[in-house]
Amino acid sequence: MKYIGAHVSASGGVENAPLNAHEIGATAFALFTKNQRQWFAPPLSEGSISEFKRRCAEYGYSPSQILPHDSYLINLGSPDAEGLKKSRESFREELHRCEQLGLDRLNFHPGSHLGKISESDCLKTVAESINLALQQTKGVTAVIENTAGQGTNVGSRFEHLRTIIDLVDDKSRIGVCIDTAHAFAAGYNLIGEKAFTETFATFDSVVGFNYLRGMHLNDSKKDLGTRVDRHEVLGKGFIGKELFRMIMSDARFNGIPLILETPDPSLWKEEIAWLKQQVV
Repeated sequence: MKYIGAHVSASGGVENAPLNAHEIGATAFALFTKNQRQWFAPPLSEGSISEFKRRCAEYGYSPSQILPHDSYLINLGSPDAEGLKKSRESFREELHRCEQLGLDRLNFHPGSHLGKISESDCLKTVAESINLALQQTKGVTAVIENTAGQGTNVGSRFEHLRTIIDLVDDKSRIGVCIDTAHAFAAGYNLIGEKAFTETFATFDSVVGFNYLRGMHLNDSKKDLGTRVDRHEVLGKGFIGKELFRMIMSDARFNGIPLILETPDPSLWKEEIAWLKQQVV
């Protein structure tokens, strides 16, 4: 079963996210459980939690179809002591909010070394941050998103993801999310069947499909290997539509949230409908 959706708005309360997803014909969705530009937020109200769960049940969204995303401010690999402390506290809070909502995964960007520590040390710090957060929470899997390699961000190579996984103590609560635009910008060719086959064979040998907990389906405004993170509407960027046809017909991508983050929300309903048509 393919679960296809978009990163929908939770404006006005998290309980609005499943409604917004339903209205665009989504069978999956992503959301922020709080303002993504803030470190911390007021606790979720019992009313919001209850209504979120009720609407998910009403519209048929199970936890395996939902991919919440944490705050953009969080840097779990920060070389700055104060920034790392705040990031770890905020990440723990994000995991707890997912617990409260009955969700089983939280998508996050691994972090950045800011040019102050080595890539290796940054990856170790990310893993330490995850271990601390998992020890203080329960039931929610930390899902690392690959990056485009922009700036000083780590996570652009499959080997980075594997290193973090290897350093996480509880392997049952660690996973990955592959963003197609990020992978392409980081240098993984996704154009044509041969490149698709080779890239995901590499992913499987380095990371393993058993760790795949979600995907972001985005075309790319920038060309292969540019290390610039710019999403594009499906078929309007450098990747093209063939990749998404292949993903939709590949059983390895079944049973996880397949989430659009393309830049024009007015097209999401159309893009979701097109993706559904490609499922065989």
